[in-house]
Amino acid sequence: MEKDIKVGDKVAVLDDIIKGKVLNVSKTKITVESEDGFSFEFFPSELVVIKENQSDLSKYSDISNEGLVEKLKHQDKKKGTPKFKSTMKPEDLPPMEVDLHIHQLTKSSAGMDNYDMLNLQIDTAKHKLEFAIKNRFSKVVFIHGVGEGVLKSELEFLFKKFNVTSYAASYKRYGLGATEVYIYQNAKK
Repeated sequence: MEKDIKVGDKVAVLDDIIKGKVLNVSKTKITVESEDGFSFEFFPSELVVIKENQSDLSKYSDISNEGLVEKLKHQDKKKGTPKFKSTMKPEDLPPMEVDLHIHQLTKSSAGMDNYDMLNLQIDTAKHKLEFAIKNRFSKVVFIHGVGEGVLKSELEFLFKKFNVTSYAASYKRYGLGATEVYIYQNAKK
């Protein structure tokens, strides 16, 4: 299928975030001046013409459609209510889950000894706990597995450094291999 791209057409690049005006058209390549003033050469199959009345441009994330955005904003103001409002209370929300099994944290544990794997798991747990505190999550479940209990005891030591309470997570959902952490939040923050 041959495209009818002419000099002066507004075009967008299919696999890039470039759009601009066609400067030159030859049999094998099209020269486009981007909105930033740079010239690029493309094959016709890499370009799509932007029509002025085109309303559905969501396929091309780099093309803004100001008229549609303004229309949607105006619709939201008319209704005055959000499109979705959760009826769940914050304490009823499911907890954040962090799976600390080594195969979930790295593509391959080849070349890692037990010490390296344990440090990776503890560092991950620490970063996730800090993330949860920063973003005001109330509960986090750390899935550590049963094993020999080394990771579990290291996690308990880690949790003592934070303003949290830890206890066994739901046996029905996680079995014996998970610890749930309740994070105390400062309400005046």
